[in-house]
Amino acid sequence: MSTTTLAGQDRPELQKVVQEIVDLGFVGVSLRVHDERGEWVGGAGVAELGGTDGPPADGHVRIGSNTKTFIATLVLQLVAEDRIGLDTPVDDYLPEFGLDRRITVRMLLQHTSGVFNHTGDYYPDFVPGVVWSGREWVENRFRTYSPEELVRLALSKPARFEPGTDWSYSNTNYVLARLLIEKVTGRTYAEEMQRLILGPLGLSGTVAPSTEPDVPEPHAHAYYRYEDAGQEKTVDVTRQNPSWISGGGDMISTTRDLHTFISALVGGRLLPEALLAEMFTPRPTGIPNMGYGLGVFVQETEDGGTVITHNGGISGHGALMYSTPDGSRTLTAAINYVDDAELSMGAVFPQVTQRLVDEVFGSGQAGAAGEVEPAQ
Repeated sequence: MSTTTLAGQDRPELQKVVQEIVDLGFVGVSLRVHDERGEWVGGAGVAELGGTDGPPADGHVRIGSNTKTFIATLVLQLVAEDRIGLDTPVDDYLPEFGLDRRITVRMLLQHTSGVFNHTGDYYPDFVPGVVWSGREWVENRFRTYSPEELVRLALSKPARFEPGTDWSYSNTNYVLARLLIEKVTGRTYAEEMQRLILGPLGLSGTVAPSTEPDVPEPHAHAYYRYEDAGQEKTVDVTRQNPSWISGGGDMISTTRDLHTFISALVGGRLLPEALLAEMFTPRPTGIPNMGYGLGVFVQETEDGGTVITHNGGISGHGALMYSTPDGSRTLTAAINYVDDAELSMGAVFPQVTQRLVDEVFGSGQAGAAGEVEPAQ
């Protein structure tokens, strides 16, 4: 794919990085960078296996765990409206689940609740949850799960730790946050997202699909590889029912919309200053130079800088979202790849994010944040 440049920019160093990503085994990548030199958009690879067209410069992509940043922002907006208390027990809002009353709304957003991750968790041995990989998932990828079903599955497993005493990434926290939004407002989380974020920011390319299987055009294709009767099969899984991940990662967006969103967030256009400070206050995660605030990773750089970020992926689609705290520099990207039960590309993902962060935010940066959802 040839580079698309805006404002006459020539950024061969960025084009080199996107080509390196494809060389690592990803099918295609579309990158958008905003910095002191303006806006640059480019890409490499292909939109579809066997094709020749590159991924669309602003195509739609399943953004995986970037969904969590949207939901956390929405919850905090409802906190600002005095409809939710950040340190109120979640059980006060969702008594039907019998949650430990020590679990607060803050703990959901911060991943400190201790609630089992419904997509699988470690004790320290792996305990499976809902099926989201392998032949079984491929053949049943249009199945609908209700958010309540996912929560009850998670609550049927022992808690990871006492609420508030540790940190563990759990998609179930954000399924609960979605249900909290819906209970408090009496509307779907998609409707509230439209009211408070998508509408005001004009994010016309962003969707909260719940059970809708289609990705709007244009889009690059997502793939899944599995073994069947000793033979390897690769299937186009662009269309799937994302209800298995729900509020943990079901949204669709574009690199342009992700840039607009993260810029508005760090710029104080979505939250009051005090709540934004709460959101960006990191709690240790056990990952070097990485903390987790409320729906965002707070990445410290070796030179004392900070990057606000969340990344994510879901079954062959991935998205990256980074910004400096002042919004002066952002990086958003859409990636399509061939996923598999071994999360083969998940192992390569840190190399991709590291390379991009080094190039866009300066050399000597710390390790890049995020995961290919639902890797833990």
